[in-house]
Amino acid sequence: MPFAASAYTITASIEGSPYPAHQIFIPSLDELYVPVVLRKPEGPGPFPLITMGRGDGRGGMPHVLAQVERLVPMQDEMIRRGYAVAYVNYRNEIPYFYGKRGPLRNLEDDMSGGENRTLKSNASLDSDDLIAIWQYFSQQPYVRSDAMGAIGISHGGEMILKALAEGAPLAAAVIAEGASHEFLAVETGPNAPRINGELQYQNTDVVNANADKQAAMSRIRNISAPALHIGREGDHLQGIFRLAYEWMLEAGLAAEWKSFTHPDHGFCLIYSDQSREFLADPVQLEAFETCMSYFDRFLKHL
Repeated sequence: MPFAASAYTITASIEGSPYPAHQIFIPSLDELYVPVVLRKPEGPGPFPLITMGRGDGRGGMPHVLAQVERLVPMQDEMIRRGYAVAYVNYRNEIPYFYGKRGPLRNLEDDMSGGENRTLKSNASLDSDDLIAIWQYFSQQPYVRSDAMGAIGISHGGEMILKALAEGAPLAAAVIAEGASHEFLAVETGPNAPRINGELQYQNTDVVNANADKQAAMSRIRNISAPALHIGREGDHLQGIFRLAYEWMLEAGLAAEWKSFTHPDHGFCLIYSDQSREFLADPVQLEAFETCMSYFDRFLKHL
């Protein structure tokens, strides 16, 4: 039984920027609401859309607004280039449940006594919220439904892969330092290699030896969207970042790889200080242009 509900939007100005923050509460697949902040160029559009997110899964709309405040210069530049941008959030993940869960759907409750209730076939995951967000934006008149992209950092990158494997609509994805442990079915329990409690998956051979490739490939083969995978040299999970790319290539998908040397995890998101300066170092600027050029190729080709 599909669930239909309206989203709710609160619009507020952002000091120093001509592009306001549209705070949208989007219906999730299990009849709750997901907090998102949309910003876009002036006019009715339709515009290509890029969703942005990282680990998160907490804090609700105040957290999303705080992240947008830090990203105003970066988002303003993306908007000036003709994109609508949406910073997304979602529920906290249920650890290790992704590989065990069956199909998610709403069910009619035949025992409800005429109250028309719905039951849940399974617990919802954070990636289900991302799917709901993409589905919502694909139906909006100001969005080009054939030109939607996403950039996800760390766990946010893994969520994009999970959502794409469910057949979610997307024209291009950037998986930046994608911590895709569950998606690739990589061992993270007591038998996983660690130093001082930190996973040690710098090498793809080590990841391969500790992953269920058959399970991972069955998910990857459901993906159709092209993806750019961004790694970070020296990261303790660089092997996971790289192997997701290699296995997508092996599955015949349009996958690309670029790796940078930078001290900060999440360097592809360029945060500002209170002065709202675009505080990007040379490596971040290169990464930003790499991402935007990639989106331009797939989202502005028509």
